[in-house]
Amino acid sequence: MKKRKNIVICLSVLSILLCSCNNASKSEIETEKPSVETQVNNVPCELTINNIHFTKSINNAANFVEVSDSGKVVFKSEGNTDYFSDPNGTLQTTAPILLSSIDNTKPFTFTAKVTPKFNADDTYNAGVLYVYANDSLFQKLCFEQDERGNHRIVTVRTVGTSDDNNHTQVDLPYVYMKISSDTQTIASYYSLDNETWWLVRLYKNNYPDKLWVGISNQCPKGKGSVSIFEELKLEQNNVSNFRLGF
Repeated sequence: MKKRKNIVICLSVLSILLCSCNNASKSEIETEKPSVETQVNNVPCELTINNIHFTKSINNAANFVEVSDSGKVVFKSEGNTDYFSDPNGTLQTTAPILLSSIDNTKPFTFTAKVTPKFNADDTYNAGVLYVYANDSLFQKLCFEQDERGNHRIVTVRTVGTSDDNNHTQVDLPYVYMKISSDTQTIASYYSLDNETWWLVRLYKNNYPDKLWVGISNQCPKGKGSVSIFEELKLEQNNVSNFRLGF
């Protein structure tokens, strides 16, 4: 009988220890991966540019833009600013983003002419168009300077973590960029003349009904940068041909 009691006691102690370990592991995981929703400076704003009503200012974006009467936007950014959730676990949500709310149950097309003021040391600097649901669900369409100093079209899609896709090199100082959705499909394009469009990314529109589109200027490694946005346009229609972009 005594031996049986000892066995029961040992099993009870072992059970307690296992529960403690499981709880500790769960706690460590929760501490290691906090909710990104709480990490971003997100405030309301009231700014209308070319009939686009921007109402969300992430990281004080509204304070970094100058808008002319013609609708030209000079968007400045401080250094070490980016929006990227690296697969290695590094999360950066410091870039200023200016956002306008849209109804994702309806088609939309968001277009802009983008001119980043690149310098020789501006690795990953970019002028950016956004489709944004929250900090773990968004897409960037960038005109960006790569590691070799080339200027490329880049798309980054974030679903929990971010991917990174480098596309065509562009030798002009500017590019036209466009994001379009028919509610089921969403696609990103670039153009050199605002007439012939080239597809760089297409996928299923799994974003929520309330969605945001917007503009940003990022400077992940430098001391600060500037991008110019012109001919901003937000329409409630979609391209008729998703492969050709018109």
